[in-house]
Amino acid sequence: AFPDPATCALFAAGSFAMRGAGCTINDMWDAGYDREVARTRDRPLASGELGYPQAWAFLGLQLTCGLGVLVSLPHLDECLKWGVASLPLVAAYPLMKRYTDYPQAVLGLTLNWGAIMGHVAVNGAVDWSVVGPLYGSGVAWTLVYDTLYAHQDKDDDRRLGLRSTAITFGDENTKPVCAALTGLTWGAWCLAGYNAGIVEPAYYGGVSLAGLHVMWQVATAKLD
Repeated sequence: AFPDPATCALFAAGSFAMRGAGCTINDMWDAGYDREVARTRDRPLASGELGYPQAWAFLGLQLTCGLGVLVSLPHLDECLKWGVASLPLVAAYPLMKRYTDYPQAVLGLTLNWGAIMGHVAVNGAVDWSVVGPLYGSGVAWTLVYDTLYAHQDKDDDRRLGLRSTAITFGDENTKPVCAALTGLTWGAWCLAGYNAGIVEPAYYGGVSLAGLHVMWQVATAKLD
């Protein structure tokens, strides 16, 4: 089954609200560190432009919008269960750079929860033969782009005792690991389509072009 336009619109609004909430939580957890990092020192909480009461109020507004979207989705019982299950990841991700060498993996688990939610909203249940590779492809893809992104902060992160896959993989191994993850992403995209019964060549051509583009990004990235 494919989603109707109204469901697509709800997911667009929900993604905007909940990803925004994740960013707000991230800035609330990290304001002290953000002041010490060149790229982030001008963020509103880090710079003192906004205070925590304003941040809490804004977060409450975002979560209320997200809840409004959630209770409007089809198959509400299942969607509510899976939607609530995502909240620990949303809250915990910002802390992971303190405790694990792979915070980008937790980010991938968080940002790609929509693969589960979308399937449940359309079908009323999770078909893991489709959702598993789709979710996994998103996690692998997130590891690629956020590892490249994290190289911007690696010197500040080392100084502050923070962790990232940019530091874990290092300059020497980042590109080989990211290339392998890109191959895994492409394979999982194809597997998800195959298991969903998609036979149109346009799908496999599209994901192949996307995979080549990600590989190009990895190959041309300037890690310093």
